[in-house]
Amino acid sequence: MSSITIGSIVFACVFGGAMLGTALRAALPTQHLAADSKEAVKVGMGLVATMAALVLGLLVASAKSSYDSQNSELTEMSAKIVLLDRVLAHYGPETKEARGLLRISTTRILDQGWSKDRNGESQLDPRSAGADILYDAIQQLSPKDDRQRSLQAQGLSIGMSLAETRWLMWEQGTTSISLPLLIALIFWLTALFISFGLFAPPNATVVASFFISALSVSAAILLIVEMYTPYAGIIRISSAPLRSALAQLGL
Repeated sequence: MSSITIGSIVFACVFGGAMLGTALRAALPTQHLAADSKEAVKVGMGLVATMAALVLGLLVASAKSSYDSQNSELTEMSAKIVLLDRVLAHYGPETKEARGLLRISTTRILDQGWSKDRNGESQLDPRSAGADILYDAIQQLSPKDDRQRSLQAQGLSIGMSLAETRWLMWEQGTTSISLPLLIALIFWLTALFISFGLFAPPNATVVASFFISALSVSAAILLIVEMYTPYAGIIRISSAPLRSALAQLGL
């Protein structure tokens, strides 16, 4: 389910709850809207509001942590790509094929992660980037002296570390928003807005306020979901580190 769909569902539930509360206000007997009843509802909804705020904070923290991890790992991977290319360059002209494979692999990662289609989900499959072929090309080098043997060992180590980072990014890409927490949050927010509508006068100013509040809440949920998909949708991780690394390859 896309982030826009989830945001729309949240908006419909929350704003619909406010309108339901307004309708209940007109249908309920007068004693149900007395000052004592209003005070009791306020106490209960205060607890619900506190729980909703805590859950929303947890979701924001989790989503931001996931997004920052992916961003940090992309920068780390870009640095490793440049370092591997420099190690291969110091090895000698025998690594021309391996360096070409590294450039092809980097270009393929860019194509996978930052395609022009912003609606589809990005597929950062490490198996499709040619990492195994690159590793085999480095492994098949025939060092002539201790210097080249040392550089080959360093290249293999960096290549293995690079593959590890890519698989880590792939696995973390499967992380998504906690569905039970999201459902609980939507339920609590809907209950809150029902209570708002129950005791608010049904005029245009109040309805506009409910509309803006519901839109703000749904936008917050949309942004949370977006941060769990940093290679697709509205909020994307910048490809600048990887493009910078690509520009350094072959120099």
